[in-house]
Amino acid sequence: MGQRVALLPAVAQFLGREQKLLIGGAWVPAASGETFATLNPATGRPLTQVAQGAAVDIDRAVQAARAAFPAWAALLPAQRERLLHRFADLMEEHKAELAQLETLDNGKPFNVAYNVEVNVAIGQMRYYAGAPTRLTGETYPVSSPGFLVYTRREPLGVCGAITPWNYSLVMATQKIGPALATGNTLVLKPAEQTPLTALRLAELALAAGIPPGVFNVVTGFGDTAGAALTAHPDVNKVAFTGSTDVGRAIVRASAGNLKHVSLELGGKSPLIIFDDADLPAAAEAALWAIFANSGQNCVAGSRLYVQRRVYDTVLGELAARAGRLKVGDGLEPDTSLGPLISQRQLDQVLHFVEQGVAGGGTLVTGGQRPGGDLAGGYFLQPTIFGGVAEDSVIAREEIFGPVLSAFAFDDEADVLPRANHSRYGLAAGVWTNNLSRAHRLAQHLRAGVVWINTYDWFDPAVPFGGVGESGYGRELGSQVMDMYTELKSVWVKL
Repeated sequence: MGQRVALLPAVAQFLGREQKLLIGGAWVPAASGETFATLNPATGRPLTQVAQGAAVDIDRAVQAARAAFPAWAALLPAQRERLLHRFADLMEEHKAELAQLETLDNGKPFNVAYNVEVNVAIGQMRYYAGAPTRLTGETYPVSSPGFLVYTRREPLGVCGAITPWNYSLVMATQKIGPALATGNTLVLKPAEQTPLTALRLAELALAAGIPPGVFNVVTGFGDTAGAALTAHPDVNKVAFTGSTDVGRAIVRASAGNLKHVSLELGGKSPLIIFDDADLPAAAEAALWAIFANSGQNCVAGSRLYVQRRVYDTVLGELAARAGRLKVGDGLEPDTSLGPLISQRQLDQVLHFVEQGVAGGGTLVTGGQRPGGDLAGGYFLQPTIFGGVAEDSVIAREEIFGPVLSAFAFDDEADVLPRANHSRYGLAAGVWTNNLSRAHRLAQHLRAGVVWINTYDWFDPAVPFGGVGESGYGRELGSQVMDMYTELKSVWVKL
C-alpha cells in the first residue's frame, strides 16, 4: 500500500482555469461563449470548464489550418523533424502532468497512464518525428523508351482528427504525428468526455515552436463540432477512432468533397486458448485482454474460447484472478481497474449484464457496482460469463466494459468459424505451443491484427487497423504515411 498520488501544482493550475480553443496559434473562447464541464469519472464531479466549440469554431480552425498549410508543407523535412522531436521532448518533460490529466479525465490507474500510455504516446511522436526524411517515391522501368518515371508523396492539405475517450492521449498522437510529419495541417476534435490531454498537448506544441495554425484544437460535442469537421468542404482528410455507428455517419458526411477517410472502429475480438498452451500465462493474458482500461478497449478480448479439456481450469483461474483485482480511484496506488467513463456508459454496460443473465448465461463473477466510497463514481466489478449462447447479445455486441463471455470448443475446425462469426474484425489472439496451428489460425482469422501467445501489444513501427465493420485504413507503421499523402506520378521525356 502506497500513498495516494498527489496532484502536481502544474495540474492544479491547469484545472483552475477555464479551457479555451486553440485556433491559429491563439487561445480563444467558443464563438457562442458556451462551455461544458469535463467530469472525473471516479467521483462524478467536475474537473474544469471547457469551451464548447461548434460549427463556426470548426470553420475558424479549418481556415487557420488552410492559411498555415503552404508554409508548413514547404518547410524542409529536417526542419519539421526538429520541431516534432522538440514536441516529443516536451511531452517527456511533462510526462507526469499528462499522466495525471489522463487519470483524472478518464479514470484509469495512474501507474498505467504514467508507465505505459504516456510512454507509448512519446514513442509514437518520436517515430513520426523521424518520418519527414523517410518519405520517398519510386522509379518505374516503363516500357516506353526515353522516359524517366517516378512518384512523389505530397501532403493532402487540411486534416481533421476525431479521437476517442478511452486512450485519448495515445490516439491523439497517432493522428497528430503522421499528419504533421507529412506536411499537413490539423484540426483535432477530442472526445468531449476527455479533452484535457489534447489541450495540454496543444500547449506543448506551441512551446515546441509548431507554427500558428498548423495544429488546432476545437473541443465540443460530436453532433455539432465533430459533424461540422467531417462535412467541412475545406477538410481534405478525416481520421476517426470510435464507434462503428459514428464511422458510418462520417463516411456519409465525407461524400460532399470526397475527402479521404480512415476509420478505426469497434471490435468483438476472440482470444483462443488451446489445451497445449502455457495455461497460467494464457489466463493472465486473458485477464488483461478484457479488463485493461476497465474493458474500454477497441481490441478487448471479450470473447474467450477455451479448449474443452481445460475450460473449467482456465475459467476457474481467470475468475480467481479477477476477484483479486482492486476496483478504485486511479490515483490510489494499488488500483487495478478504474471507473467506466460516464454514467451513460455504466448504464449501458449494466444493461448488457442484465441481458446476459436473462439470456441464460452463467454469471461466474462480478456484475455488481461496488459501494462505499466508490458509490459516487462509475465503477463496475470485473465480470465473467460462462455458458453463453453463441447468438446471445453479449456474445455479438461490443460492450466496451469489463464483461467477458467464455465458450468451450473442441478443436481447430470447431473454433475457427465461431471466432470469425462476427461483423467486426479488429483483433484476435491465439495461445498454443503448436507452431503450425498458430500460423494456420493467423492466416485464417478474420482480423487486422493477430497476437500469438501474447495479447494487446503495439509498436509504432507496426501497422494497426481492422476489417469489416472495424473500419479501414491503418494507423502506425510506415503505412500510416500513405493515409496522409497523395501519390503523384511524374513522366519525364528525356
